[in-house]
Amino acid sequence: MHGRWGTWVARRRWILLLAGLAVMVAGAWGTGVIPQLQTSGGFTDPSSESAAATRAIEDRLGRSASDVVVVYSSLNGSTVDDPAFAAQVRSTVAALPGSAVSDRFTAWSAPATSDSVPTADVPTAVVTTPDEAFVSADRTATFVALGLVGDTEGARAASYEAIAEDLLIPGFETLRGGAVPVGEAIAAQVEADIIRAESITLPILAVLLLLVLGTAPAAFLPWLVGGIAILGAFVALRLLSAVTDVSIFALNVVTILGLGLAVDYALLVVTRFREQLASGDSVPDALGTTMATAGRAVAFSGLTVAVSLSALLFFPQVFLRSMGMGSIAAVLVAMLAALVVLPAALAVLGHRVNRWRVRPHRQDSGDRWARFARAVMRRPGTVAVATAGVLLLLGLPFLRVEWGGIDTRALPAQTESRLATQALDADFTVQPGNVVDVFWSDPTPSPERLEALRSDLAALPGAAGAQVRGWDGGDAFHLAVTYDGDTITPESTALVHAAREITRPANTQLLVGGQAAEQVDLLASLGERLPWAAGFVVVVTLLLLFLAFGSVVLPVKAVLMTVLSLAAVLGVLVWGFQDGNLAGVLGFTTTGTIEATQPVLILAIAFGLSMDYEVFLLTRIREEVDATGDTADAVERGLASTGRIITSAALLLGVVMAGFTLSGISFIQMVGVGLVVGLLVDAVVVRALLVPATMRLLGRANWWAPAPLAAWWRRHGFREEPVHAPALTGEVLDPVPA
Repeated sequence: MHGRWGTWVARRRWILLLAGLAVMVAGAWGTGVIPQLQTSGGFTDPSSESAAATRAIEDRLGRSASDVVVVYSSLNGSTVDDPAFAAQVRSTVAALPGSAVSDRFTAWSAPATSDSVPTADVPTAVVTTPDEAFVSADRTATFVALGLVGDTEGARAASYEAIAEDLLIPGFETLRGGAVPVGEAIAAQVEADIIRAESITLPILAVLLLLVLGTAPAAFLPWLVGGIAILGAFVALRLLSAVTDVSIFALNVVTILGLGLAVDYALLVVTRFREQLASGDSVPDALGTTMATAGRAVAFSGLTVAVSLSALLFFPQVFLRSMGMGSIAAVLVAMLAALVVLPAALAVLGHRVNRWRVRPHRQDSGDRWARFARAVMRRPGTVAVATAGVLLLLGLPFLRVEWGGIDTRALPAQTESRLATQALDADFTVQPGNVVDVFWSDPTPSPERLEALRSDLAALPGAAGAQVRGWDGGDAFHLAVTYDGDTITPESTALVHAAREITRPANTQLLVGGQAAEQVDLLASLGERLPWAAGFVVVVTLLLLFLAFGSVVLPVKAVLMTVLSLAAVLGVLVWGFQDGNLAGVLGFTTTGTIEATQPVLILAIAFGLSMDYEVFLLTRIREEVDATGDTADAVERGLASTGRIITSAALLLGVVMAGFTLSGISFIQMVGVGLVVGLLVDAVVVRALLVPATMRLLGRANWWAPAPLAAWWRRHGFREEPVHAPALTGEVLDPVPA
């Protein structure tokens, strides 16, 4: 099938090349997606209790979120008790336009109490004594909490941009924080990260491609495939953003994964095409054989990687779904470009793909890889046990993982919104984010019932106080339970659980929300859906690998080996980020926890990339088995043929993935480290050691399938005619007749 496809593409090469260029032109429209992307949030489960609490409060009592929190610190030593200090802050806040600001809370907008939180907007003329909750310990600073006009994140961001400069006060250090400024900082950082990563990694990648492929035309082809993959995925993201929320972090995965897999696929196809030309094939024959072998591997690789990434669609969090949609788009477009545009370009170039050499031609016989394979297979049991033991040892730190959330410490240290949060934490007794929001609906409300609930909430372990923040005039109330310490801690999550266990009067509704509650619900959501996502990926991957190779043993073995490599990745992440051993190298702030969504993302991508290389290697081994019937010889020949390709592809892809580690956002750095470690472990350890060792141990059993499945695969399996004359003999129980 793929061989005939190569012939078909060769006849229509110019039309298909023009179609690829048309996709790149359309990609210019796709880049307009950036302003439409969600820049903050995206880590909550819309069906969770915390999300329901937020919706109920906003629908019944209006938004009360502190979209912007501004910390004002006097530069001349004056205090909040000075009339001039108060007048400047109050007049600045009062002058903000109502078209942009819906709520404004200052130290002079509510009666002074010892444990109050922002409650209501009272005319500033009535209050002269500052609320101590808004005053720093040394009394030289205060903070202002603002609600912004807008029903969507984009609308609130526009409101903030309209007032951002108006918040500055001469003679004061002004630090603008809160959800909206943090979102703006993240958007700016992501854009800067992409530019920085490209400026560093792309020149390195260009040099390596020239060295690996040896000629300028051959080295250009991965860029062609990568450009189509990235721009095509941008078009997909823009279309998706019209019907659903898409996180801005999807840009990182689209650019890096699209280019990385384009390099992988192009390297495999171009290398096989040149190999066939060197063997004396004509250009059409070389292209047919290339697509029947390398093209087939690309097709199955793209499908298995896409299936792995589809696990992210099982999760309701916008962040994970966006990463899933963006990465699937990048993978599928890269696969199609490698199967359509790349062979068309090779048909046009023909033997000219070997012109303009940048290094002397060296015929790669694969002797070193063949000798390495023989050495591994001489002691397969020892190699397999030792390799598995090392991977399990690397994974041990994951047994003590501590899950945490994302806060401003994920941003670079000098980011203004992060400095604002640090000032709030260090200098003020109450932080706007340290609140458990409680929505209470009582069809027969009374002051006594309300006070009883407030008292019960205030008496919970870890609570610093509880206040009634809002009432709709009927049966709906908003209560705020404050607590000390960081926003998300074991104590704050325990407070959430305790609040949810309060005995509720009959016919009443009590919903608990807030940032700590969102973290509780996030972990519950991930834990509930992860088994289903993993089960789906494993089952479909097993099915695809069976269709590709006609064995039920190889797919199971591939999944088990990938689990070992993923365990090593998770262990390294805990050692590097939770324990902080990579903080000095990468320049991030250690929180002592791992944000829970990042390992899910890393596992999905790393699993897919692992299957990518597994397909590359097993496709060539399958081809050799069809030719010789000898498993040991096929493994040796397969590793000799693909060892250099796989290690080169891993090196090139690793350079691209390293772009994540250059980010200024710590959890994006975590993704980069996890993927680079996964690539190294998979290409160097698993493919070079575990695969040949286990295949030698299994021998004939590698190709076993139950008789009914073997018979079905002989009739319907996705298998090309062998390149060599078939002569199945020896130890292989191959389900394909000679």
